[in-house]
Amino acid sequence: MSDSEPRFDAKISVQVARKLKAQRAGAQSAWFGLGMFGIIGWSVAVPTLVGALLGAWWDKHHAGPFSWTLALLAAGLIIGCANAWHWVAQQNAAINRGPRTDVDD
Repeated sequence: MSDSEPRFDAKISVQVARKLKAQRAGAQSAWFGLGMFGIIGWSVAVPTLVGALLGAWWDKHHAGPFSWTLALLAAGLIIGCANAWHWVAQQNAAINRGPRTDVDD
């Protein structure tokens, strides 16, 4: 085994600490999961709809060869997906936060 890989017992202790933390936090209800699903959905849907509405307004008032509706809808979708990705990454970091248990042997 190389020195850069954590030892087996260190890996197990990290998993045990995570499991004990989850047990102390208590079980989450189905409503909690649906709420999380809803937050992620809205964080994508709102920027997408705003982009589409702005694009439609721009196309109506400033017609041209380029479809601003489609372009701003795509931009809103990209921004919404980035927003959801960032939120999920923050939640994942919060879940995995805790005392450092790395072994430096």
